[in-house]
Amino acid sequence: MSTIAIIDDEDRVRTLLTRCLTGEGHHVVSAGDGRAGLALLDEQQTDLVLLDLLMPGLTGMQVLAEMADRVLPPPVMVLSAADDVAARVGALDRGAVDFISKPFHVAELIARVRRHASEQPSVRTDQRFLAAGGVTLDLDRRRACADGKEVALSAREFVLLAHLMRRRGDVCRRDELLHDVWGLDFDPGSNVLEVCVGRIRSKLHEPPIETVRGVGYCFYGA
Repeated sequence: MSTIAIIDDEDRVRTLLTRCLTGEGHHVVSAGDGRAGLALLDEQQTDLVLLDLLMPGLTGMQVLAEMADRVLPPPVMVLSAADDVAARVGALDRGAVDFISKPFHVAELIARVRRHASEQPSVRTDQRFLAAGGVTLDLDRRRACADGKEVALSAREFVLLAHLMRRRGDVCRRDELLHDVWGLDFDPGSNVLEVCVGRIRSKLHEPPIETVRGVGYCFYGA
């Protein structure tokens, strides 16, 4: 089964989640604050992170921000008592794949864990390299090059760019990208997609990605 990391400052929450998830066959590791959680992720390869937002010291939002700069970070499900729209949108904008309010129903949480732990974004293909518009992706080594220079992309940025390049010349709809890259079956109402495309454009110095207003994006490079 999967290895799941819990980052939460409440002992009772960590104990409950550990008991429930180990009962489902998962291996569970945990940390009681954000800084310790990041250190844990450095030491332990994980398939999914359950992250609290309201923690002393390094908050969950800060943890998400630091994880976004890492290579191939695991997907993050946020569990928080902060159930306002701003918190949800902020967490999704910073890379979270799901948001569950506290208190939560254990059965629902386990179902969502099962989904996200088994449906991580993938760029597996029989073709190792994608090359177009001055951009080359090494799908095995998860490396990107633009005009012959290697560029550091986050896991989400890499998967999104690979998706657009495979569909070169086609318009990829917003709902399609949210589903295939973020695993979302709904539009969270945030600009998470636009922010990710903006980061790709900045890092690759304006690659041939066209914004099709009201529809989505198209990679048009030959």
